[in-house]
Amino acid sequence: MATGIAVALVFIGCCSNVVSLELLVREFPGCGNIVTFAQFLLIALEGFIFETNFGRKKPTIPIRNYVIMVTMFFTVSVINNYALNFNIAMPLHMIFRSGSLIANMILGIIILKKRYSTSKYLSIVLVSAGIFICTIMSAKQVNVASEGSEDGFNVLMRWLIGIAMLTFALLMSARMGIFQETLYKQYGKHSKEALFYNHCLPLPGFLLFATDIYRHCDLFTQSAPVVIPVFGLTMPVMWFYLLINVITQYVCIRGVFVLTTECTSLTVTLVVTLRKFLSLIFSIIYFQNPFTTWHWVGTAVVFLGTLLYTEVLSSIWTALRGPAIKDKKAE
Repeated sequence: MATGIAVALVFIGCCSNVVSLELLVREFPGCGNIVTFAQFLLIALEGFIFETNFGRKKPTIPIRNYVIMVTMFFTVSVINNYALNFNIAMPLHMIFRSGSLIANMILGIIILKKRYSTSKYLSIVLVSAGIFICTIMSAKQVNVASEGSEDGFNVLMRWLIGIAMLTFALLMSARMGIFQETLYKQYGKHSKEALFYNHCLPLPGFLLFATDIYRHCDLFTQSAPVVIPVFGLTMPVMWFYLLINVITQYVCIRGVFVLTTECTSLTVTLVVTLRKFLSLIFSIIYFQNPFTTWHWVGTAVVFLGTLLYTEVLSSIWTALRGPAIKDKKAE
């Protein structure tokens, strides 16, 4: 029962979050900072009340370790959202972030000296190839869109900066995952505690973006009014989208947390991967984002590589072969 609820939370929360984010970004492409700040603030407040008991509960993992983790987490979150300012379409943004498993594996080989099976190495090639195909096709679209424009070169350069930011965030996120893995081995798993400190400690860092956040607060307030269903209240539409985004982000994170306590890491990875795929499809169809045949090929290769990495395909194959093997033995 709990597993079913957790899966529902992940799909409903995370998919709705992507939709609300695209609604925000389409109106104000540079609103990444205010979105990130709002998400961090809500999760930090919830953790302060329910996890730390208003600050009375001391952390199990030393604060100095959280400071290192938070620096990486804050950097990844800000860069991922800020990259949307650089002509990065939401589908490409989602495809890039789907490479997190493989980035973690590559850094695991380099830093932790881990060794993997042949299928794992093949998955690296597939995911890398898929992301490369989608990136090249998106680059061509940027070139076509900017042809005949005096600022064509600047548009392309901004897009390349966005790609560099996504690549850096992907690798930094993988490095953070390895750091978390070593911490959990030493101190045990404390997911809710880590969730709170990862969102609370970075809050002062948003002072660096105070001017931008205030500017977008003003822009959001000037947006067209909308009536909130059920409550009958009226508020600016952009604030409504932000409210939906923050709530769905919380639902998404809580769903993933519950899932990690109820299921194996393989199941969690499969659920999150399927969620990303559905978000991608919805983004393409509903928002009519440009997506060529080659984009579909690249996307399919990325998800095939991810499924190969998680050994889902081999598990399905084993499950299908099981009855056949029993029948042969019976004969």
